[in-house]
Amino acid sequence: MYEIVVERSFAGAHFLPEYPGKCRNMHGHNYHVRVYLRGAELDRFGMLADFGAVKATLDSVLERFDHRCLNELPEFADIPPSTEHLARIIAESMAQRDFAPARIHRVEVWETAIQAATYYLP
Repeated sequence: MYEIVVERSFAGAHFLPEYPGKCRNMHGHNYHVRVYLRGAELDRFGMLADFGAVKATLDSVLERFDHRCLNELPEFADIPPSTEHLARIIAESMAQRDFAPARIHRVEVWETAIQAATYYLP
């Protein structure tokens, strides 16, 4: 089994309205996103997936979050914009793209250098 990872960053703000602590207030993060792809086979070039294609796709997914208040986005109309939900939304968006023979395995979203949330695709 092979695995590759691509990392990108974006800046965003959010607040957790029902949270009984400081995160109830508007605050921002410089998020770091890591997307992991896995597969048992390599393509004819000896690669699991083209890093350039994965980076470009991730950039296009993250563009809608960059320098935005996540609470204002349609993705978070009915759910709090927690890092856990953000990881799932990014993972599901990336999984809609074809990186054959690789597939998206998991997405980590780091909101600080010491804390992250991970979403594993089924």
